Amino acid sequence: MGSNEGDRLAWLGRAVASLAHVGQVQNISALYETAAWGREEQPPFLNIALQLHTALPAHELLQATQQIEQQLGRERTIKWGPRTLDIDMLFYNDEVIDTPLLKVPHPYLHQRRFVLAPMAEIAPWYVHPVLHKTIAVLLDECTDTQAVTRVGTFGS
Repeated sequence: MGSNEGDRLAWLGRAVASLAHVGQVQNISALYETAAWGREEQPPFLNIALQLHTALPAHELLQATQQIEQQLGRERTIKWGPRTLDIDMLFYNDEVIDTPLLKVPHPYLHQRRFVLAPMAEIAPWYVHPVLHKTIAVLLDECTDTQAVTRVGTFGS
């Protein structure tokens, strides 16, 4: 989850609170700040990773997260552009889902240090169901050189 518009920490806090209505938030990483990825000419992002236990099927969870994004001011106008909130479903249990609307595991997560660093904090042992490597190994092997800076703990 990330934000790079306005009060980034407040957007993340509101999103976590909203996700509590969808399931039980079990783990939350520290806050990480990174330069924008894909379109560098925008403000830096605050990112977190979290683990959510939910009874919703994957496609319903996607709908719920997109509704949360929209309720919190997300506008999808420019691909990889600035946004109040971006919630990505990186994994859904050990499932592999490849539909036009949802691809799980997230197809680029292993190439993005800003995703792997917070994930490695909460689940370094988790094995990617396609690549068959742990998050810790994927982070170690990641060729993305973009700086990912831990800037504090979430909620403090």
